[in-house]
Amino acid sequence: MIYGYARVSTRKQVKGYSIEDQTRTLLEHGCNEVVPEQYTGKTTNRPEFEKLMDRLHRGDTLMVCKIDRLARNLSEGISTLRELVARGVVVNILNLGVVDDSVNGRLVVNILLSIAEWEREMILERTSAGKAIARQQPGYREGRRPIAKDRVDLAMELLDGGKHTYKQVRDMTGISIASLVRYRQKRKAL
Repeated sequence: MIYGYARVSTRKQVKGYSIEDQTRTLLEHGCNEVVPEQYTGKTTNRPEFEKLMDRLHRGDTLMVCKIDRLARNLSEGISTLRELVARGVVVNILNLGVVDDSVNGRLVVNILLSIAEWEREMILERTSAGKAIARQQPGYREGRRPIAKDRVDLAMELLDGGKHTYKQVRDMTGISIASLVRYRQKRKAL
């Protein structure tokens, strides 16, 4: 069985790296099933990947589009690849090829995983530097701007009347559904 694994950090992932693009590519390369997942590189909790790992058996193939879809740091990548190779699972990284347990295979994987880890750390460093600069600006405020109380009150009235759905209220007020749910729960708690 050939399993594909498609991962994104956010649903707004750029063209070529979206879940849909990865899934299409994996299916075009012969996957029987593709397991999609959204998780950030900061967290190690990947429930769909863990379920997939439990399903993989000797002779199966795990296919990913790029090595950083499989792991975001060197130690995680090496551990995952060693486990899969030891279990007799073929790992096919489309932009790299089939990864084996040879000296050359391990060297290439280590180099690419090191680059993925470096890239992730550089993104975090640049983000942190940008936030530090922004904090020095007059009027800087951390987080999202609060929604005006009168807009929230109107939205709650529309919802409480029972004649409007969350989607309708979102369209009328411009307040996201997630925010509407939060505000409604806060009001009910009071």
